[in-house]
Amino acid sequence: MPQETLVSRLELAAQPDAVRWARRHARDVLNAWRVSSDDVDAAALAVSELVTNAVQHATNTATPGRLALTLRHRRVRLLVEVADPDTRPPVRSAAVSFTSEGGRGLQLVESMSKEWGYYLPPTGGKVVWCRFVLNG
Repeated sequence: MPQETLVSRLELAAQPDAVRWARRHARDVLNAWRVSSDDVDAAALAVSELVTNAVQHATNTATPGRLALTLRHRRVRLLVEVADPDTRPPVRSAAVSFTSEGGRGLQLVESMSKEWGYYLPPTGGKVVWCRFVLNG
């Protein structure tokens, strides 16, 4: 019998406190889904980085609007998706100085997740995603 996919979606205003609420939501949901604490920590950090980027990009658009965090869990896979109203693609900084306060978000996501990317949905904006293989 195939295992169902568990899905959680949270919509947030594109403002700085969205990061805190998204991270809290991700931790609560993943704990309820009985994901291991190490995987919860990694996913929560990725959520923080992706939502931080989304807030920054969304506030640079004419209509900041809303963000959406979607978590999809099936068997040993977890997909994290963050949607924002900006259509500009995410840019992974190649060289960030040691003293820089930002620019490492996608590097962290890339190092923690199995893969990451983005797409432009037909409804507008963009969705940045990352996929994890869970430890069990």
